[in-house]
Amino acid sequence: MRLPRLLVLTDRTRCARSLPDTVAAAVDAGARAVVLREKDLPLPERAVLAERIAALLAPVDGVLVWAGAAGSAGHAAVHLSAADPLPEPRPALLGRSCHSAAELTRARAEGCDWAFLSPLAVTASKPGYGPTLGVAGLAGLTPLGPPVFALGGVTPADVAGCRAAGAYGVAVMGPVMRDPASVAGYLAGG
Repeated sequence: MRLPRLLVLTDRTRCARSLPDTVAAAVDAGARAVVLREKDLPLPERAVLAERIAALLAPVDGVLVWAGAAGSAGHAAVHLSAADPLPEPRPALLGRSCHSAAELTRARAEGCDWAFLSPLAVTASKPGYGPTLGVAGLAGLTPLGPPVFALGGVTPADVAGCRAAGAYGVAVMGPVMRDPASVAGYLAGG
């Protein structure tokens, strides 16, 4: 299983409609991988939401990625925070959030299949989080880890520059949660 070059992260608080409706529209616009965050929900509610989103992705051979070690057992694709322990058993696909050279090096040593590297730019979802990497910072760090997805403040206009800087792809949350049709712009940008 190989991940597409665009990963969509969920945040139901930023959706104009329900999260499943938002994901369905993003899938209709071309999204093929969704990272289910929603870590504030009780695990049983998150599991139900995961089933609904997986059902939306199944007809297009899409991938549901479970965010976090908690409740990850049985999920084929899991994305860990920088601090999460490695899950046992190891899922078929495993990623980790990274913000530094040391974290990218760790993700590579752990055998992660990908890493989110953030923040590329200032982002509304985590104001003050940084410092921002910019394309030059991204280029300097991508060789240290597994395949990297640029995250944080990424716009469609940034996609080509991120890829030229060595990123495998981009990961996007806020813009797609607010406007699922924006997926098309991210796909055209790369």
